[in-house]
Amino acid sequence: MFPDREFFMRSNGHVRFIRVSSRLQKRVAAGVVLLALAWAGSLMAMAAWRVFGDVDRNALLQREARVEKAENRVSAYRRDMEGVAQDLNRRQDFIEKTLKAHLGDLPNDRRAGETVSDSQTEAARAVNKISAQIPEAAGLARMEARQLAFVEGLTRYADRRAAATAAQIRRLGLNPDTVLATRQRDTAMGGPFIPLFSTREESALDPRFRRLGASLARMSALDEGLRHLPQVLPASLEFISSGFGYRSDPFNGRAAFHAGLDFRGPIGAPIYAAAAGTVAFAGVRQGYGNCIEVAHGNGLITRYAHMSRFRARMGQRVAGGEVIGAIGSTGRSTGPHLHFEVRINDRPVNPRPFLETKAHVPEKVATDHAAAD
Repeated sequence: MFPDREFFMRSNGHVRFIRVSSRLQKRVAAGVVLLALAWAGSLMAMAAWRVFGDVDRNALLQREARVEKAENRVSAYRRDMEGVAQDLNRRQDFIEKTLKAHLGDLPNDRRAGETVSDSQTEAARAVNKISAQIPEAAGLARMEARQLAFVEGLTRYADRRAAATAAQIRRLGLNPDTVLATRQRDTAMGGPFIPLFSTREESALDPRFRRLGASLARMSALDEGLRHLPQVLPASLEFISSGFGYRSDPFNGRAAFHAGLDFRGPIGAPIYAAAAGTVAFAGVRQGYGNCIEVAHGNGLITRYAHMSRFRARMGQRVAGGEVIGAIGSTGRSTGPHLHFEVRINDRPVNPRPFLETKAHVPEKVATDHAAAD
């Protein structure tokens, strides 16, 4: 299979013959095969390590969940009540540290007007009494007091964050309760009723935990409502060439009311939805030229005018910051720009407070009519 072979080499005019035996050829071939197999094996091992590493992590998560469900907590309590208390404390440590990393310190001080309970004094009394009368349950009593303090702190956090969001919505001229009602009405919900607790368990549930659930739900709903209010600059900002309110008309010089903000920009520059919503109009309006209107709920719409191109269609749901058109100079316009309006129940309001909730919007008074309508 591997006959002896002769090779010749030329060097400085001399020819030298080299004889390679069949045994040496076999050894070289075997070495090459081994190296190739080792290289392929290392690649397969690396790939397998990645795959099985992910599988092991997923399996570990599932296995931990199954073990936790399968634990016989009754026998554990009987066997070592203090050990159970220490285990619960370690879990609470993890919960509190994780939450602190994302939210910061939870408030534990009371403020005027807040209706969150404060169980610290009474819980301390309970710990002392239980420790004196049932020493083996002292650890669990301390754990219960710590848990209640945590729940009350988290409730205060949710209430204060909701109050700050509600105040921000009021500054925009909207009623936070109306925003909440609209969010509930506009959110499609349904399905069979599957109770979280049995009737008996629900009636026995500590009211402080009920309050936490209600506070977190209100906080989330207000945050979602705020997300649907215009806060994204609708165009790359060079400057605002014309502000909201009364001004001298750029065509005839007469006193006029300007119902929005004009963002000057080159033809074709992108126009962004100022908030999440649904395109309620895409077409031509007199004076506005090519125009898109986005409905955000609560009777609030944003209007984008003088477009050179549409990038959204009627009925389309858009996200805040999504491109919906391009700057142009269609309609009653003296130059390429975006005319941007915010309307509540078809009444124009100043868009500036909405946009300034997230970013400062500088204004420069235009000395010419390069971008006005």
